[in-house]
Amino acid sequence: MTDPYPLPLSQPSLAEGSDEVKNNLDSLPKPLDRTGEDEKTLRARLVYQCRKRGTLETDLILSTFSKQYLDGMSVAQMQEFDKLLDEPDWDIYYWSVGKREVPERWRDTEILARLKKHAENHGRVVRTMPHLY
Repeated sequence: MTDPYPLPLSQPSLAEGSDEVKNNLDSLPKPLDRTGEDEKTLRARLVYQCRKRGTLETDLILSTFSKQYLDGMSVAQMQEFDKLLDEPDWDIYYWSVGKREVPERWRDTEILARLKKHAENHGRVVRTMPHLY
């Protein structure tokens, strides 16, 4: 099924037909290199980035996920989660709620599987934005 509302960054093939989209994709800033970041700083940054993304739906899923699971993650798991957060907000949201096909790079990852399970909310918990700590 074709997505009736494609997002500019969700399908790289969209850039093939439009010079304007190609130029916009090329001008996007690359994620900062955070090599050598200590565990405490990484954890604090991830908490903040999960909460302050700009899309309320994604903020809610990611911030409650980080509140529940971030303290138990290893540095490697947090680094994988950090890479997931480099993806566009709506893509993360649609992947986590199962409304869009997950790209190969994230398809079999533990972090997205855990996020999808969290988004299913089997316990029917009323979720609200956690406080920043």
